[in-house]
Amino acid sequence: MNDSNLVAAGTYPNRIEAELAQSALAAAEIEAMVSADDAGGTQPGLWMGGVRLLVRAEDAEQAAKILNQSK
Repeated sequence: MNDSNLVAAGTYPNRIEAELAQSALAAAEIEAMVSADDAGGTQPGLWMGGVRLLVRAEDAEQAAKILNQSK
């Protein structure tokens, strides 16, 4: 996934919730990646800004629809 055209599909309070959302997108065949400033998962206390779920810009609209359905 080329990170030059990635946008945030959502921000979550922790990596677990972001990964659940990532799974919902994977089921719809939308590639996504979790972005967290947490030292590779070893420092979860660094999530102060939230954990972002990134998708390609062209998938953002469809991803938003899927993620809003799962709320």
